[in-house]
Amino acid sequence: MLHRNSDKKLLNFLHHELELSKADIAVALRHRESENGPLPMLLWQYGLVNLEQLERIFDWLLDHP
Repeated sequence: MLHRNSDKKLLNFLHHELELSKADIAVALRHRESENGPLPMLLWQYGLVNLEQLERIFDWLLDHP
């Protein structure tokens, strides 16, 4: 699951800034555990974010290493 503070900050960003539901985030987290893929790409792959939102996530990650 999530252990790092940066993961918690990312989840907070996804929920509050991109307004993703906790259920949508949970879907991506379950797939991350089984597929071991990066969370932003899983969100996009499963149609939970669009390309603009994906770009915002990557921009946020660059600013919050």
